[in-house]
Amino acid sequence: MYSSKERDAYFVHTIEKLKASHLVEGIIQLGSGVIGYKDELSDIDLMVATSRIEDVEITKKLVNQTLSDFNPIYIKEKQLREDIFLVIAILQNKLEFNVSIVPRELLSVQSPLWKVIVDKTALVTEKMDKENENFINKPVKYNVNIDVPFEFVYSALALEKELKRNNLIYALKMLEDMRDYTLIVQAMNENKKLHQFKAYETLNTSFIEAYLSTYPEEITVEKLLVSAEKLKILFVKTLKQSSIYSMDHALEKLLK
Repeated sequence: MYSSKERDAYFVHTIEKLKASHLVEGIIQLGSGVIGYKDELSDIDLMVATSRIEDVEITKKLVNQTLSDFNPIYIKEKQLREDIFLVIAILQNKLEFNVSIVPRELLSVQSPLWKVIVDKTALVTEKMDKENENFINKPVKYNVNIDVPFEFVYSALALEKELKRNNLIYALKMLEDMRDYTLIVQAMNENKKLHQFKAYETLNTSFIEAYLSTYPEEITVEKLLVSAEKLKILFVKTLKQSSIYSMDHALEKLLK
Protein backbone atom coordinates (compact mmCIF):
# COMPACT_ATOMS: atom_id res chain seq x y z
CA MET A 1 0.00 0.00 0.00
CA TYR A 2 1.09 3.59 -0.45
CA SER A 3 1.05 6.61 1.84
CA SER A 4 -0.32 10.07 1.05
CA LYS A 5 3.26 11.33 0.94
CA GLU A 6 4.24 8.69 -1.63
CA ARG A 7 1.19 9.45 -3.75
CA ASP A 8 2.04 13.16 -3.71
CA ALA A 9 5.60 12.37 -4.79
CA TYR A 10 4.38 10.28 -7.74
CA PHE A 11 1.94 13.04 -8.65
CA VAL A 12 4.58 15.79 -8.65
CA HIS A 13 7.06 13.69 -10.64
CA THR A 14 4.43 12.89 -13.28
CA ILE A 15 3.32 16.50 -13.66
CA GLU A 16 6.88 17.79 -13.94
CA LYS A 17 7.83 15.18 -16.52
CA LEU A 18 4.75 15.74 -18.68
CA LYS A 19 4.72 19.53 -18.61
CA ALA A 20 8.35 19.59 -19.74
CA SER A 21 7.25 18.22 -23.11
CA HIS A 22 6.31 20.59 -25.94
CA LEU A 23 3.55 18.12 -26.82
CA VAL A 24 1.62 18.89 -23.65
CA GLU A 25 -0.36 22.13 -23.62
CA GLY A 26 -2.14 21.55 -20.33
CA ILE A 27 -2.88 19.08 -17.54
CA ILE A 28 -6.14 18.81 -15.61
CA GLN A 29 -6.51 16.92 -12.37
CA LEU A 30 -9.78 15.00 -11.99
CA GLY A 31 -11.62 13.25 -9.20
CA SER A 32 -11.38 13.47 -5.43
CA GLY A 33 -7.75 14.62 -5.56
CA VAL A 34 -9.03 18.04 -6.62
CA ILE A 35 -10.51 18.59 -3.16
CA GLY A 36 -7.96 16.62 -1.15
CA TYR A 37 -8.54 12.93 -2.04
CA LYS A 38 -11.32 10.87 -0.54
CA ASP A 39 -8.95 8.67 1.46
CA GLU A 40 -5.59 6.87 1.33
CA LEU A 41 -6.96 4.47 -1.29
CA SER A 42 -7.73 7.16 -3.87
CA ASP A 43 -6.16 7.02 -7.34
CA ILE A 44 -4.47 9.74 -9.38
CA ASP A 45 -6.67 10.86 -12.27
CA LEU A 46 -5.35 13.27 -14.91
CA MET A 47 -6.37 14.61 -18.30
CA VAL A 48 -3.50 15.65 -20.57
CA ALA A 49 -4.37 18.16 -23.29
CA THR A 50 -2.52 18.53 -26.58
CA SER A 51 -2.72 21.56 -28.85
CA ARG A 52 -3.19 19.47 -31.98
CA ILE A 53 -5.18 16.34 -32.68
CA GLU A 54 -2.26 14.85 -34.57
CA ASP A 55 -0.12 15.02 -31.41
CA VAL A 56 -2.40 12.76 -29.37
CA GLU A 57 -0.85 9.45 -30.44
CA ILE A 58 2.73 10.44 -29.64
CA THR A 59 1.64 12.11 -26.39
CA LYS A 60 0.02 8.83 -25.39
CA LYS A 61 3.44 7.20 -25.81
CA LEU A 62 4.98 9.93 -23.65
CA VAL A 63 2.42 9.26 -20.90
CA ASN A 64 3.05 5.53 -21.14
CA GLN A 65 6.81 6.05 -20.83
CA THR A 66 6.40 8.46 -17.92
CA LEU A 67 4.32 5.95 -15.97
CA SER A 68 6.66 3.12 -16.97
CA ASP A 69 9.42 4.93 -15.08
CA PHE A 70 7.63 3.88 -11.89
CA ASN A 71 8.09 0.21 -12.78
CA PRO A 72 4.37 -0.58 -12.66
CA ILE A 73 2.94 -4.07 -12.39
CA TYR A 74 0.71 -3.42 -15.38
CA ILE A 75 -0.08 -0.75 -17.97
CA LYS A 76 -3.16 -0.77 -20.15
CA GLU A 77 -3.92 1.55 -23.05
CA LYS A 78 -7.54 2.09 -24.09
CA GLN A 79 -9.07 4.13 -26.90
CA LEU A 80 -12.17 5.85 -25.50
CA ARG A 81 -13.21 7.36 -28.83
CA GLU A 82 -11.52 8.75 -31.91
CA ASP A 83 -8.51 10.85 -30.86
CA ILE A 84 -9.04 10.26 -27.14
CA PHE A 85 -7.00 7.69 -25.23
CA LEU A 86 -6.66 6.46 -21.65
CA VAL A 87 -3.56 5.00 -20.04
CA ILE A 88 -4.07 3.03 -16.83
CA ALA A 89 -1.05 2.08 -14.74
CA ILE A 90 -1.07 0.01 -11.56
CA LEU A 91 2.12 0.37 -9.54
CA GLN A 92 3.82 -2.15 -7.30
CA ASN A 93 2.23 -0.55 -4.23
CA LYS A 94 -1.21 -0.75 -5.98
CA LEU A 95 -1.41 3.00 -6.58
CA GLU A 96 -3.44 3.48 -9.76
CA PHE A 97 -2.96 6.18 -12.39
CA ASN A 98 -5.71 6.98 -14.89
CA VAL A 99 -4.41 9.43 -17.49
CA SER A 100 -6.50 10.42 -20.49
CA ILE A 101 -4.95 12.12 -23.50
CA VAL A 102 -7.24 14.57 -25.26
CA PRO A 103 -6.75 17.29 -27.89
CA ARG A 104 -7.69 20.64 -26.38
CA GLU A 105 -10.63 21.13 -28.73
CA LEU A 106 -12.21 17.88 -27.47
CA LEU A 107 -11.84 18.60 -23.75
CA SER A 108 -15.09 18.14 -21.84
CA VAL A 109 -16.39 18.41 -18.29
CA GLN A 110 -18.30 15.41 -16.92
CA SER A 111 -17.98 16.18 -13.24
CA PRO A 112 -17.57 19.19 -10.95
CA LEU A 113 -14.32 17.67 -9.67
CA TRP A 114 -11.62 19.12 -11.94
CA LYS A 115 -8.77 21.59 -11.68
CA VAL A 116 -6.34 22.92 -14.31
CA ILE A 117 -2.85 22.52 -12.90
CA VAL A 118 -0.81 23.21 -16.06
CA ASP A 119 -1.82 25.61 -18.82
CA LYS A 120 0.86 26.94 -21.13
CA THR A 121 -1.44 29.03 -23.32
CA ALA A 122 -4.46 29.87 -21.11
CA LEU A 123 -6.57 28.19 -23.80
CA VAL A 124 -7.00 25.00 -21.77
CA THR A 125 -8.52 26.94 -18.88
CA GLU A 126 -10.73 28.86 -21.28
CA LYS A 127 -11.99 25.63 -22.84
CA MET A 128 -12.59 23.94 -19.50
CA ASP A 129 -14.45 26.96 -18.12
CA LYS A 130 -16.70 26.97 -21.18
CA GLU A 131 -17.35 23.22 -20.89
CA ASN A 132 -18.01 23.59 -17.16
CA GLU A 133 -20.62 26.26 -17.86
CA ASN A 134 -22.29 23.90 -20.34
CA PHE A 135 -22.18 21.12 -17.74
CA ILE A 136 -23.75 23.29 -15.03
CA ASN A 137 -26.52 24.48 -17.33
CA LYS A 138 -27.52 21.00 -18.46
CA PRO A 139 -30.99 20.14 -17.13
CA VAL A 140 -29.84 16.50 -16.97
CA LYS A 141 -26.12 16.39 -16.27
CA TYR A 142 -25.67 12.66 -16.61
CA ASN A 143 -27.38 11.06 -19.59
CA VAL A 144 -27.24 7.30 -19.18
CA ASN A 145 -28.59 6.85 -22.73
CA ILE A 146 -31.01 4.13 -21.67
CA ASP A 147 -34.70 3.96 -20.78
CA VAL A 148 -34.13 2.96 -17.15
CA PRO A 149 -37.75 2.11 -16.20
CA PHE A 150 -38.19 -0.10 -19.27
CA GLU A 151 -34.85 -1.85 -18.77
CA PHE A 152 -35.69 -2.53 -15.11
CA VAL A 153 -39.04 -4.10 -16.02
CA TYR A 154 -37.48 -6.04 -18.89
CA SER A 155 -34.85 -7.47 -16.52
CA ALA A 156 -37.53 -8.34 -13.98
CA LEU A 157 -39.50 -10.25 -16.62
CA ALA A 158 -36.35 -12.08 -17.74
CA LEU A 159 -35.58 -13.00 -14.13
CA GLU A 160 -39.02 -14.56 -13.65
CA LYS A 161 -38.70 -16.52 -16.87
CA GLU A 162 -35.26 -17.88 -15.97
CA LEU A 163 -36.39 -18.88 -12.48
CA LYS A 164 -39.12 -20.99 -14.07
CA ARG A 165 -36.31 -22.68 -16.01
CA ASN A 166 -34.34 -23.07 -12.78
CA ASN A 167 -31.54 -21.05 -14.43
CA LEU A 168 -30.28 -19.47 -11.21
CA ILE A 169 -27.09 -17.95 -12.62
CA TYR A 170 -28.86 -15.95 -15.32
CA ALA A 171 -31.59 -14.97 -12.85
CA LEU A 172 -28.89 -13.58 -10.55
CA LYS A 173 -27.49 -11.55 -13.44
CA MET A 174 -30.93 -10.05 -14.05
CA LEU A 175 -31.28 -9.28 -10.35
CA GLU A 176 -27.98 -7.37 -10.46
CA ASP A 177 -29.14 -5.45 -13.52
CA MET A 178 -32.28 -4.45 -11.62
CA ARG A 179 -30.11 -3.24 -8.75
CA ASP A 180 -27.95 -1.21 -11.15
CA TYR A 181 -30.99 0.57 -12.59
CA THR A 182 -32.25 1.30 -9.09
CA LEU A 183 -28.89 2.81 -8.13
CA ILE A 184 -28.91 5.02 -11.23
CA VAL A 185 -32.27 6.53 -10.31
CA GLN A 186 -31.32 7.04 -6.65
CA ALA A 187 -27.98 8.63 -7.52
CA MET A 188 -29.68 11.04 -9.89
CA ASN A 189 -32.37 11.77 -7.30
CA GLU A 190 -29.61 12.82 -4.92
CA ASN A 191 -27.79 14.79 -7.64
CA LYS A 192 -24.69 12.64 -7.26
CA LYS A 193 -21.81 12.71 -9.71
CA LEU A 194 -23.03 9.79 -11.77
CA HIS A 195 -19.98 9.78 -14.07
CA GLN A 196 -17.83 6.94 -12.71
CA PHE A 197 -19.79 7.14 -9.46
CA LYS A 198 -18.57 4.78 -6.74
CA ALA A 199 -19.37 6.57 -3.47
CA TYR A 200 -22.51 4.55 -2.81
CA GLU A 201 -21.95 4.84 0.94
CA THR A 202 -22.93 8.52 0.64
CA LEU A 203 -26.45 7.71 -0.56
CA ASN A 204 -29.44 8.18 1.73
CA THR A 205 -29.11 5.78 4.68
CA SER A 206 -32.71 4.51 4.48
CA PHE A 207 -32.21 3.76 0.79
CA ILE A 208 -28.98 1.87 1.53
CA GLU A 209 -30.74 -0.19 4.20
CA ALA A 210 -33.60 -1.06 1.84
CA TYR A 211 -31.20 -1.79 -1.02
CA LEU A 212 -29.04 -4.17 1.03
CA SER A 213 -32.16 -6.00 2.22
CA THR A 214 -32.81 -7.10 -1.38
CA TYR A 215 -29.89 -9.53 -1.34
CA PRO A 216 -31.05 -13.13 -0.96
CA GLU A 217 -30.27 -15.14 2.17
CA GLU A 218 -29.51 -18.14 -0.04
CA ILE A 219 -29.60 -18.97 -3.74
CA THR A 220 -32.92 -20.70 -4.31
CA VAL A 221 -35.83 -19.95 -6.63
CA GLU A 222 -38.00 -18.95 -3.68
CA LYS A 223 -35.41 -16.62 -2.12
CA LEU A 224 -34.64 -14.95 -5.46
CA LEU A 225 -38.34 -14.28 -6.00
CA VAL A 226 -38.48 -12.61 -2.57
CA SER A 227 -35.42 -10.50 -3.42
CA ALA A 228 -36.89 -9.48 -6.76
CA GLU A 229 -40.16 -8.42 -5.11
CA LYS A 230 -38.30 -6.27 -2.57
CA LEU A 231 -36.31 -4.70 -5.39
CA LYS A 232 -39.45 -3.94 -7.40
CA ILE A 233 -40.96 -2.14 -4.42
CA LEU A 234 -37.75 -0.16 -3.86
CA PHE A 235 -37.44 0.75 -7.53
CA VAL A 236 -41.01 2.04 -7.78
CA LYS A 237 -40.58 4.05 -4.58
CA THR A 238 -37.30 5.51 -5.85
CA LEU A 239 -38.78 6.24 -9.26
CA LYS A 240 -41.65 8.23 -7.75
CA GLN A 241 -39.09 10.64 -6.30
CA SER A 242 -37.45 11.20 -9.69
CA SER A 243 -37.90 14.38 -11.71
CA ILE A 244 -36.31 12.69 -14.74
CA TYR A 245 -37.76 9.20 -15.01
CA SER A 246 -41.32 7.91 -14.85
CA MET A 247 -43.14 4.69 -15.60
CA ASP A 248 -46.30 4.64 -17.70
CA HIS A 249 -49.32 2.61 -16.64
CA ALA A 250 -48.74 -0.18 -19.15
CA LEU A 251 -45.16 -0.68 -18.01
CA GLU A 252 -46.15 -0.65 -14.36
CA LYS A 253 -48.80 -3.27 -15.13
CA LEU A 254 -46.09 -5.48 -16.65
CA LEU A 255 -44.04 -5.14 -13.48
CA LYS A 256 -46.93 -6.45 -11.38
